[in-house]
Amino acid sequence: MVRQQTEGWGARVIDRLGADLQKEFPGVEGYSPRNLKYMRSLAEAWPDPEIVPQLVALLPWGHLRVLLDQLKEREQREWYLRAAVEYGWSRNVLVLQIKSGLREREGKAITNFQRALPPPDSDLAEQVLKDPYNFDFLTVTSEAHEREIERGLLIHLRDLLLELGRGFAFVGSQVPLEVGDETFYIDLLFYHVRLHCYFVIELKTGMFKPEWAGKLNFYLSAVDDLFRTGPDAPTIGLLLCESHRSPIVEYTLRSIDKPIGVSSYRVTRELPQPIRQEVPTVEDLQAVVTKLRDEMESLRQERSDEE
Repeated sequence: MVRQQTEGWGARVIDRLGADLQKEFPGVEGYSPRNLKYMRSLAEAWPDPEIVPQLVALLPWGHLRVLLDQLKEREQREWYLRAAVEYGWSRNVLVLQIKSGLREREGKAITNFQRALPPPDSDLAEQVLKDPYNFDFLTVTSEAHEREIERGLLIHLRDLLLELGRGFAFVGSQVPLEVGDETFYIDLLFYHVRLHCYFVIELKTGMFKPEWAGKLNFYLSAVDDLFRTGPDAPTIGLLLCESHRSPIVEYTLRSIDKPIGVSSYRVTRELPQPIRQEVPTVEDLQAVVTKLRDEMESLRQERSDEE
């Protein structure tokens, strides 16, 4: 880096350094000019000596390149760096979390946790929730009902657990609650191994309605009585709806004693039928590619025959 600054960019110092290192250490990979430029960027990104052994050295080289390529602000890089180390993300998961804007979504749900849960559980529970939740791995129509979205989430259970975050263990869907002589059904039931409590998740389409929180509050009371045991903390509820208005949610949760969070979610919407008819399908595109390949191979063969 010093030689680069001294001799200037036109001297191709990094290229010469790479060639010198490969000559000095034959058979040792990793000293290409491209990698050396990443190493320089790494040193510029984290100049503090204490960060290198504690965090940067704990991630594979491919992870560090993702952080350097996709994030420009030091604060963002360090947040995803710490998260990748803590949660053991693969490189693909790291890329996914950066693209989905996890840092901007985490801890953004509207909750009553500060009043309904004791510290430090209230702080941890708030950090567990996001807003919005990214269910882009689902493709549903605009008329899809809650049960269709729920079935889609179960089909993509691994993606759902990844989006919910570390600590969630799946218990069941449409879990029956026998109360009196009636049976009620919970959309999704999880157990959080760090908070040591059950998580009741209810899915709703459309804009948030205050009465939904009342029903979820009832479910939490029932789960506390029917499922919760001595070591378990109070059951937490998460209401997922397509959209919400903060003042309405805050007024609704103000008088509810059970811990409830409200978040929105986003899914991939199918194109309307008239548009879908005009857009080529994957099969159509594959057929075009195949035809072009055949034509290119035919031209190549004709030139070969002429020669």
